[in-house]
Amino acid sequence: MKILLVDDDNFFRAFMIDALESHYQIFEADNGEDALTMIRDISPDLVVLDIEMPKVSGIEVCKALKQNPRFQGIPVILVSSHDQKEYVYSGLHAGADDFLAKPVSPSELLARVDAHLKLKSDYTLCGEKDLRLLLELTEAISATRNPLLILQAIVEKISDATEVSRCSIVSLGANDELIVKASNDLPFGREIRLDMDKYPEIREVLTTKRTVIINDVKNAPEMQSVAEQIRGLSFNSIIVIPILKKDSVIGTFLLRAASPQIQGISTRLQSLCQLIANVSINALENAILIETMKNTQDYLEQRALRDGLTGLYNHQYFYACLEREFSRASRYGLPLSCVLFDIDNFKDINDRYGHVKGDEVLRCLGRQISGVFRESDIAARYGGEEFAVILPNTNSDGAGDLASRLLTAIRNQSYAHLDGNNITVSLGVSTFENGNLTSYNRLVIAADDAMYKAKAAGKDRVVFADNLSSVSPELRASKRVLNC
Repeated sequence: MKILLVDDDNFFRAFMIDALESHYQIFEADNGEDALTMIRDISPDLVVLDIEMPKVSGIEVCKALKQNPRFQGIPVILVSSHDQKEYVYSGLHAGADDFLAKPVSPSELLARVDAHLKLKSDYTLCGEKDLRLLLELTEAISATRNPLLILQAIVEKISDATEVSRCSIVSLGANDELIVKASNDLPFGREIRLDMDKYPEIREVLTTKRTVIINDVKNAPEMQSVAEQIRGLSFNSIIVIPILKKDSVIGTFLLRAASPQIQGISTRLQSLCQLIANVSINALENAILIETMKNTQDYLEQRALRDGLTGLYNHQYFYACLEREFSRASRYGLPLSCVLFDIDNFKDINDRYGHVKGDEVLRCLGRQISGVFRESDIAARYGGEEFAVILPNTNSDGAGDLASRLLTAIRNQSYAHLDGNNITVSLGVSTFENGNLTSYNRLVIAADDAMYKAKAAGKDRVVFADNLSSVSPELRASKRVLNC
């Protein structure tokens, strides 16, 4: 097959020739004008174009090529020393089939060229049944934005339509760890981690970035390092195909299929697996990008809702939740409690140990609060050293129990950065029940009032707003109540 390489950089053109000349017939040009002339003269099977060239750019050459009915089917790989999104967009908008950012490794260049040239021949080898399968798979994976569902659809379609006994999608994790992301013999969503040393065929694909086919697995020289492990296996041949496109975006995925057929991997199976890998690339890339964007959006939304120091929700989100929970409690006749508390003598802590250590106290307290309250409770940093917790569907007794647990937990916690000293808190508890309060603001005001009564009564205690009674942990346990 004929490859036309177009780049005004003589060194890079020589690099591409070295990478490809043992596999393809190479033609070269150093400018866009000569490239257009050579395309008309030799009708290459594929063109590799540098974007940035004097006079006629690679983008312009690509546009002219794709607008000509005679040459528009020729695959074009654009190459640039820039990988910014605008370069990628401009190239693909011009009709390019692929994009590579310099520097490019020889194996990656060869793999991309191989993939595009093989695509044509693979389609000619497919019968009507295989083309229908490809169409069904394309429709199925285009309808989902879940990467795992896409991978599962791939392995199921291949295993249903071909002579393979096992079909898997494997990804490369940290420290060269292999992770089976989907397999026709695994439940959906279950992952298995593999030892790279036991899969020499996968290591070869990762090294060359080209498809590897091994027929007669038990006697193949490249499999002798794992001969003992594979001796009892039922399959006789393996094909591993890299799913390549912008590795930095989607990561590294490999399609691995094992067949029991004695005659080895058929031409039909090889072509079908390659085509499936190709049609899956864009859907997988889009799904992963969307999932990444969603995770980023969720993270940013959480950052906007949470206090940066303690990790608890912020004042604004606290009130939004309180309004919602009060409305729900009013509508369905449910109890709703609120706990307000602050650190006793916190100014003395800052004055004695400094604000940095004071911030560390707040950070540790945030973790303690998260450990005491339930998942359904909404804990927030109310302001400064003051905190608030919403307790949905919780009556006065339940709120008191939680408040007392927190009081004891904080009192028993020593702080190394405070020379081993402890801190205490004063808590106020209010409960909405049987229509006793008219608004969510009144619930907070009642808890705030109770908290200041706890301060006035000597601190380090819980006070209930309903009867303005002060309850120390010891008296709480014996159900004795002291009036303020």
